Amino acid sequence: MAQTKLYQQLKYLHLRNLLFESNPSNVYYIIRNESTKVKTASSVYRTMNIFDRKAKLLQRERSAQNDDYHLVEYIKEEVGWRTADRVFDIKRTFRNAVELGASRGYVSRHFLPDNVEKVTLCDTSQTHLDKAIVGDGVKVEKVVMDEENIDFPDNSIDLLVSSLSLHWVNDLPGCFDKIMKCLKPDGVFMATVFGGDTLMELRQSLQLAEMERLGGVFSHVSPFTRIRDIGGLLTASGFTLQTVDIDSLTIWYPSAWEVMRDVRILGEGNAAYNRPLRLNKDVQFAAAAIYDEMYGKEVPDRKSRGVPATFQMINFLGWKPDPSQPRPMERGTGEMSLKDLHRIDEVIKDTNKVELRDEDMK
Repeated sequence: MAQTKLYQQLKYLHLRNLLFESNPSNVYYIIRNESTKVKTASSVYRTMNIFDRKAKLLQRERSAQNDDYHLVEYIKEEVGWRTADRVFDIKRTFRNAVELGASRGYVSRHFLPDNVEKVTLCDTSQTHLDKAIVGDGVKVEKVVMDEENIDFPDNSIDLLVSSLSLHWVNDLPGCFDKIMKCLKPDGVFMATVFGGDTLMELRQSLQLAEMERLGGVFSHVSPFTRIRDIGGLLTASGFTLQTVDIDSLTIWYPSAWEVMRDVRILGEGNAAYNRPLRLNKDVQFAAAAIYDEMYGKEVPDRKSRGVPATFQMINFLGWKPDPSQPRPMERGTGEMSLKDLHRIDEVIKDTNKVELRDEDMK
């Protein structure tokens, strides 16, 4: 092993000497390219070909044309409002924003001109875009665009948000790299995706029902992204000042049938390549009974029996690097050890009282 490494080093030095004798600028060109090589998420993570994007496009378009769609979009409305509320926490006016996988603009409908001047809604379904709503006074542009094929000029976007859309993307590393390129320096990338505990009650009920009726287990719920993968992708893409947290919603339904119906109408059905073509009726009835037996209980407020459905959301935020951003101090510059925190009152002798203003109390 050591001999092979030594041989490679000698070979590189010999090649460098030959290039220097012919043209000294060639050596400088090679060394400069090696020193400026940028690490990307695509070079660290492997692309997973799990989801059938054509099937997902058909599911979204079919759900967009469903007359009962407005009755089942409560989850996207709630998560969209929470994402918009996080945007409001950033005290800045974004001139050019993009909502990726916008559907009907669940985030952009809450924007105000004081926060966002212009927003571009991107989705694979034209029907959803035609019915999208945007806040009053905000300029809007609607573009049919796949999340896996983002096409924006470099350094052109101040804010990119996405709510419950990126969990269907196969090439997440490539998607994160493209978002990094299209953002301006100090631009913001904010998104929410479904986490691994989403619909865990339905998943467990279907598995037990298939074990009982068919003697095996099939994949009926698509795999979800894990929180450690999101943090790794943000780091590998080069985002700074990252924030990743988990939130959950528990919604009560009359039975498992309503859970499966709402998921299907919402266009969030299974789109994995290894999905079964159909779900056996015997398995459906058995899963509904198991669901009610394991998780069902009487709801006092409604005076009826119901079952819960858990929706876990992973919220994350990252900033494109910029010299104006705060940076951590260098190692070794600290003046106090963490082991002395218990006697901080003794270490800090000079203390001053600061009076709070009315603005600070708001």
